[in-house]
Amino acid sequence: MESLVAAADFGADAVYAAGKAYGLRAFADNLTTDEMAKAAALLHSRNKRLYIALNAVFHPADFRGLEAYVSSIAEAGADAFIVTDPGVMATVKRIAPHIPIHISTQANTTNAQSARFWHEQGASRVILARELSLAEIADIRANTPKELELEAFVHGAMCIAYSGRCLLSGVLTGRSGNGGACAQPCRWEYRISEKGYPDEYFPISSDERGTYVLNSKDLCMIEHLKDMIDAGIVSLKIEGRMKSAYYVACVTRAYRRALDDALAGRPFDKNLLEEIDKAGSRAYTTGFFYGNPREQGQDTVRGKVERTYDFVGVVKAPTGEDGWTLFEQRGKFCVGDSLEVLSPDGVAEMKVVGLMTPDGEQRECAPHPKEMLKVLSTGRMKPGDMLRKKR
Repeated sequence: MESLVAAADFGADAVYAAGKAYGLRAFADNLTTDEMAKAAALLHSRNKRLYIALNAVFHPADFRGLEAYVSSIAEAGADAFIVTDPGVMATVKRIAPHIPIHISTQANTTNAQSARFWHEQGASRVILARELSLAEIADIRANTPKELELEAFVHGAMCIAYSGRCLLSGVLTGRSGNGGACAQPCRWEYRISEKGYPDEYFPISSDERGTYVLNSKDLCMIEHLKDMIDAGIVSLKIEGRMKSAYYVACVTRAYRRALDDALAGRPFDKNLLEEIDKAGSRAYTTGFFYGNPREQGQDTVRGKVERTYDFVGVVKAPTGEDGWTLFEQRGKFCVGDSLEVLSPDGVAEMKVVGLMTPDGEQRECAPHPKEMLKVLSTGRMKPGDMLRKKR
């Protein structure tokens, strides 16, 4: 819920999430049906939407209880279902025919014929496979009904398999990536050995940090949103269900500003790249949008964008007339430190003048995660603002 609220606060028009079953992020802090109802009410009050993912690959046993589950999501107020399996699509159409259906990227839609098929079955939107170029997307747009919406990922993790249809995790760990429990073995370090020499391991290609032959760079298209719009994409999707609220806030705000600039015909603001870097990430790629990146899309040394700031707190109440602000601590900082306040309206610097507990005990530092404290600073803040400290 915290990440969902951050996405809404910092500029998303819609948030996609999952319940406690059938999504592809089994280890995320997914929503209960009560939380879905609260999330839908919150988003609808801001003229935003909630999409619920039912996009796992279904086996026979998975359909038991699905009808009741779909009904509960419909009653909670979801604005669309994200599905992969045709059987799930049929169930959703039967139980909640008034709720739009979006075809998940897991369905690997890579051509106009497939997109038209899904539209004929009742889908209002197709989330395209990550393996398409912008030229191919433009071809799909030109050869599909105008009322069929096209969505694509613009930021987040890439996969070595077609849009996540991978068996590696299931084979190596018993945790199915197609069931939402991927152990991400593509991120592991690998070495090779020769039969007869079981104790000798040879790096495939190495530096001092190891060899990551299956590890992809992260997608980042923030500089190229105009090209995506021109290709026919109407919904830009940011991966964030396993990310912190701080990450979601940083990335969403940057893309919101970049999109608004693109729609207004303004040039891209290079400072937005620095803003994304403050959230931390793997190395970046533009994926397949400009053609197959081949080895340029792989991160064989597991490089990372240097994270320059740490998330240290989230504001819980508006700054009072006395200048004190209630916040929840997430990282250590002390009196005298300079912090940045990240808010939907911008970024401001402030000096920490004082710290105390809600009952008035003075502190020199805030060292305990999740502790509620008050900060006296040179700036004013509002609930949801994020505090961060330069490393």
